[in-house]
Amino acid sequence: MRIHNLGFPRIGQDRELKFALEDYWRGELSAEQLLTTAQNIRRQNWQTQFQAGIDFIPVGDFALYDHVLNTSLMLGIIPDRARQPDLTPLDTEFLLARGRSQQGCGCNASDMTKWFNTNYHYIVPELPSELTLDVQPERLITEIREARQQGFTPKPVLVGPLTYLWLSQYDDDPLTLLPTLLAGYQKLLDALASEKVDWLQIDEPILVTELDKPWQHAFISAYNQLKFGPIKPMLATYFGDITHQTHWLGELPIKGIHLDCSHDLDSVVPVINALPEYWSVSLGVISGRDVWRTDLNELHDQLQPLYEQLNGRLWLAPSCSLLHCPVDLNKEQRLDRELYSWLAFAKQKCQELALLRDALTSGDTRAIEHYSEPVVNKSSSPRITHPKVRDRQARLSQRERTEPYAQRKQQQNQRLGLPPLPTTTIGSFPQTQDIRQTRARWRKGDIGDEQYQQQMQAYIGDCIKQQEALGLDVLVHGEPERNDMVEYFADYLEGVATTDFGWVQSYGSRCVKPPLIYGDIQRTKPMTVQWLQYAQSLTDKPVKGMLTGPVTILQWSFVRDDLPRSQVAEQIALAVSDEVEDLIQSGIRIIQIDEPALREGLPLKRRDWEDYLVWAVSAFKLASARAPAQVQIHSHMCYAQFEDILPAIEALDADVLTLETSRSQMALLDVFKQQAYSNDLGPGVYDIHSPNVPDDNWLDTLLTRALEVLPPERLWVNPDCGLKTRNWPETKAALGAMVQAAKRQRHKLVQNAK
Repeated sequence: MRIHNLGFPRIGQDRELKFALEDYWRGELSAEQLLTTAQNIRRQNWQTQFQAGIDFIPVGDFALYDHVLNTSLMLGIIPDRARQPDLTPLDTEFLLARGRSQQGCGCNASDMTKWFNTNYHYIVPELPSELTLDVQPERLITEIREARQQGFTPKPVLVGPLTYLWLSQYDDDPLTLLPTLLAGYQKLLDALASEKVDWLQIDEPILVTELDKPWQHAFISAYNQLKFGPIKPMLATYFGDITHQTHWLGELPIKGIHLDCSHDLDSVVPVINALPEYWSVSLGVISGRDVWRTDLNELHDQLQPLYEQLNGRLWLAPSCSLLHCPVDLNKEQRLDRELYSWLAFAKQKCQELALLRDALTSGDTRAIEHYSEPVVNKSSSPRITHPKVRDRQARLSQRERTEPYAQRKQQQNQRLGLPPLPTTTIGSFPQTQDIRQTRARWRKGDIGDEQYQQQMQAYIGDCIKQQEALGLDVLVHGEPERNDMVEYFADYLEGVATTDFGWVQSYGSRCVKPPLIYGDIQRTKPMTVQWLQYAQSLTDKPVKGMLTGPVTILQWSFVRDDLPRSQVAEQIALAVSDEVEDLIQSGIRIIQIDEPALREGLPLKRRDWEDYLVWAVSAFKLASARAPAQVQIHSHMCYAQFEDILPAIEALDADVLTLETSRSQMALLDVFKQQAYSNDLGPGVYDIHSPNVPDDNWLDTLLTRALEVLPPERLWVNPDCGLKTRNWPETKAALGAMVQAAKRQRHKLVQNAK
């Protein structure tokens, strides 16, 4: 039996890639040093997997920024605006990803959105109507040779042609470009064949979705056109089952298929029975999207019949790339031993595969029985279930606000007295090195609570002064006390734990540490009140209370697998509602409950959408249910495709909704022309993920476009997202330009009214 891996975390055990990228972007690291760091991480990843017992090591899963962007660069699909003279390949890569090259060249960054229903963001390929390719396989070939030189058996990884098309931006039917794209993929295959590649992993996760007939036919046609030669292609699907595609899958000329069965092993049985008997079958039995130790003993018993049925054709793997997991549990020294025993990170998941293989092939189950003991004992732990939380859920009565939006808006206008086109930010301000060091020293006990509070208050005071000087209408406290918009709240929630080294890549150099939701959840004490009270005491302008919503906390955490996600979301919503009530009692007039992950949580099959949206919307409304009419509730969403769920977004009934729209130049507003949005809306007018400062023409154009769709009394002016990752000079310049653009539009409104 063979065991393999679909991909490994690329950030490095100590986030070496993050720090190298940011040093390079600041001009403190050379290109050669950056590439050397990347090479060292790749080699360490390969060594870790090999030592765990993995037979085929994935190559091509590594990326400096994003693997989909890597695919675009490898195919030579580069927008004209990024084809600037004298740029190195590295410059072009970061020009597309960030809108800025190391040489100072600037252009609009490519759009960025969520990779299926994960919190990983990919750079969206842009396909012109006249698609021409310039295939450059050298980077992948170099890594294959590098792996072989290190003594590993490489299994190259490619994003499949149909998934690549499906993920792309194109004004017409993207399938019309398939013949040209296939010609490029054929050149890649020819190059891999020249390297005598044995097995090739081709990722086609769109098979999990409900593809229509043209896309199904395109799959069959495309793969029958491609000439693999001596290469053995293994089609990799993940993020769900593909039972609905079984009737045509067998027509593909491949040698193997990977199936995600991490949550339901029975679902693959009808698929396996329908496949050609010569195909190798890889079963993704270890979840690649969570951190929970697997009950290998139970899994062994379930797998035994399939092991015997497939008779040597069975491979074992994680369900998907381990990109979505932290690297190594062994680095965690602070977690208590019981919780630690319930966990497995990427390295440990590879080891789980080896343990499972050995038990199946040898018949000796003693090792997996011992390994699985903590999982078996977990359900009886008193930390899992809290009667008080369950009783509160059972007694719920008020689940949403009682006054309609029109009535609330009238009261809010009277109380807040804001001008037309009010300006605000999404929440966070630049987190300086001093701020991060202060938090770290406080956590270690190097400074006391009083000194910590003084330094945080000093930063908050400066944020308020800066915003007042810029002329913003609704202020924020800047969030200096927060390491992350989810992790911060986790520290105040019973039933949730945080890690020290559980980093996962979100995009580029951005890494997050998802909390571990292991038991019933309740708030232990107020989470934000002291900081917001202090900020509001410094100004007469309204200061927004900043909270993360229940669905986003759920989606951006590693969630327990013994309770429906809808019930977990409800528990989080009750904790957030307690904080909302405390903020209101402390005098806060505006509260923002961010839900950027609402769209991300949408199931990949449309038939499952309604159930999810019902409980997700209900959780948000529960979180804000106790806010009276005069308190304005905001929410924020970013970097996802919201067009399909606008009715659900409207059902949230937030008084003000802010959205990411600038990278797409407010293309989302076209949807609002077809389906009106009745509450206030703040479409982001500039991209905070790029260091570029928006110019006046850009801002005026976007605001003019927004005013064509929305009446001025319901339009807000704000950036796309929080400003945590930007520096102060960029932030002040961009916000200053934004405020002036709003003032110009207000002046036009006054002139037009005369």
